[in-house]
Amino acid sequence: MKVCVSAVEGDLDAQIDPRFGRCAYFVIVDSETMKFEAVPNVGSGAMSGAGIQAAQTVASKGAKVLITGNVGPNAFQALSAAGIKVVTGAFGTVREVIETYKRGELRETGAPTVGGHFGMGSGRGRSQRRQWQE
Repeated sequence: MKVCVSAVEGDLDAQIDPRFGRCAYFVIVDSETMKFEAVPNVGSGAMSGAGIQAAQTVASKGAKVLITGNVGPNAFQALSAAGIKVVTGAFGTVREVIETYKRGELRETGAPTVGGHFGMGSGRGRSQRRQWQE
């Protein structure tokens, strides 16, 4: 089965990149043979829509499972629509998480793990400091 892992580099010993949509590479691994393909994430620098572009890339490579740190709502929806199972909260190397997944120690995620526009300053921007009351 093809498993995609978000990674900082394109090999089995690369660390997991916790950011799905903006990771550097997708490492697509055949979980039975451990043969892999490293795919650069060309959408990682997109102003918007990086998660959806990433989901399309993963789907086009035939992955059935995605293992990553976090996934946003738009990417999660696109992955789910493509029938790709999503596993979040992973850390370590690509090789380690594939082995952990094969042992059944990682579980599918049922919802996005970050809100919309994670890290994009979507707050209300209150500039006043909160005063401590004694």
